[in-house]
Amino acid sequence: MTSTFNHADLFEIAVDVAPERIALIAGDTRLTYRELEERANRVAHHLALAGIVAGDRVSILAHNRAEWLEAQIAVYKLRAVPVNVSYRYTANELAHVLGDSESAALIGERELIARLGRAREGLEWLHHVVAIEDGTDADMGAATSYEEALAAASADRDFGPRSGDDLYLLYTGGTTGKPKGVMWRQEDIFFTAMGGDPMAGEPLRTPEDVRARAAGGAPTSMVNPPLMHGAGMWGAWGALIAASTLVLWSQRRFDPDGVLRLAAAERVAFMLLAGDAMARPLADRLDRADYDLSALTFLAAGGSATSPDVKRRLHQKIPSLVAILDGMGGSETGACAAGVDPSPEGLPRFRPRPEVAVLDEKLLPIEPGSDRIGVLAKTGRLPSGYWNDREKTAATFVPGPDGRRWALQGDMARLDDDGCVVLLGRGSLVINTGGEKVFVEEVEAALKSHPAVYDAVVVGLPDERLGSRVAAVVSAVEGVEVPPDELIAHCRKALAGYKVPRDLRMVTEVIRTPTGKADYAWARKAAAAR
Repeated sequence: MTSTFNHADLFEIAVDVAPERIALIAGDTRLTYRELEERANRVAHHLALAGIVAGDRVSILAHNRAEWLEAQIAVYKLRAVPVNVSYRYTANELAHVLGDSESAALIGERELIARLGRAREGLEWLHHVVAIEDGTDADMGAATSYEEALAAASADRDFGPRSGDDLYLLYTGGTTGKPKGVMWRQEDIFFTAMGGDPMAGEPLRTPEDVRARAAGGAPTSMVNPPLMHGAGMWGAWGALIAASTLVLWSQRRFDPDGVLRLAAAERVAFMLLAGDAMARPLADRLDRADYDLSALTFLAAGGSATSPDVKRRLHQKIPSLVAILDGMGGSETGACAAGVDPSPEGLPRFRPRPEVAVLDEKLLPIEPGSDRIGVLAKTGRLPSGYWNDREKTAATFVPGPDGRRWALQGDMARLDDDGCVVLLGRGSLVINTGGEKVFVEEVEAALKSHPAVYDAVVVGLPDERLGSRVAAVVSAVEGVEVPPDELIAHCRKALAGYKVPRDLRMVTEVIRTPTGKADYAWARKAAAAR
């Protein structure tokens, strides 16, 4: 069979190159590439017998575990479409994703399937449910046992030809609104987010290039963010396509001691984190205990940038580290840029790919060094749009004056003299206070520069006089007390007066999403609490 830049084809290249290499370590599960494929083949044959055909959507609802990837690989093998579903969703949110995607099948953990409850009755497209046992006895209704389904199915690789045009569908919640599915060609997402066109080095031009890279071997990689989100999924597939050994953090909660012990035991060389939400607890743990991390050479952060002080501490504690890499991108763009030193005011700064630009209100590129603020945009390989949503597709994927098609995620930015992007923040989160615009990331950076601040999120609250006022929710370094007035005075040294928080609420912990992004809905409630 001729290989293409289809995900199943690329995975099978890795299997053929290194069948006895350990492919996946997840909890107590250790699978070689041959074993992982055999289990995926069994899932695929079971789904085919249940009536799943090319183009059908199959939702996956689980925490990080081997079965998540087995199911996703299986669905790709059938030319069907995996749908990532957040395990944090409520019954109504779960039903929305399953219904919006018109999923014909659901593979999920028993307890998470049970969460659907009566909402499952309204899913007219859903006709087959496969349950992964999770140690609970939750009442989930009719479902087929995952392991029983595998035991009764064939392990043979006997599927038809596939195409790089096959659909990759990524559901994203974003910062506002209901989850929406982003539609990519599988070939395009491979080149933009899964290692097909790396930030450093030449792109892989043919499937044979993928085979040659896989044959050369790859260092052991560890993915900590959830597979249900793009960053974790892309990191995992980048490792599998390269025939690396993938170590998956599969506990329900991020445990810095557990992560470091696992990384040491498996001699992890590359580790993917979710920004400060994971990097800072690791640095804190390394201050208190020693681990043999001599194999660890690269840390990468997806979802949000890593603070300079956290990077410094990690470099001090892990001498083998060559670099800590911050990536910038999104569900609608793939990888856009690589992190460099922050701006003088502490804002994240990135070196963009050639197809990335900052556009003005006429969708024309802004020249470097102009100090003008515009919207961050990417052209080139892009999604075809949002699943079942023409209106949002038209608003996000727009043609410029020269006919080029751009993806706009709403991030506001400027370009420094050297062409690097200074990320100011999501336009929808800008606070308009008394006619002045405040980017929340700039205020957050000022707060985090105080040595007693562990984390901070800034939001706008309604204000009768100003329209909105700047408010902050802040957590302090463990064992340290810092008066809010001191933090406000600290901000006045770095920010114009209208940017300084008028309300500042100290909390034990700043809540973030599993990918390290700020939970602004929670922050608004916390900031407004009295």
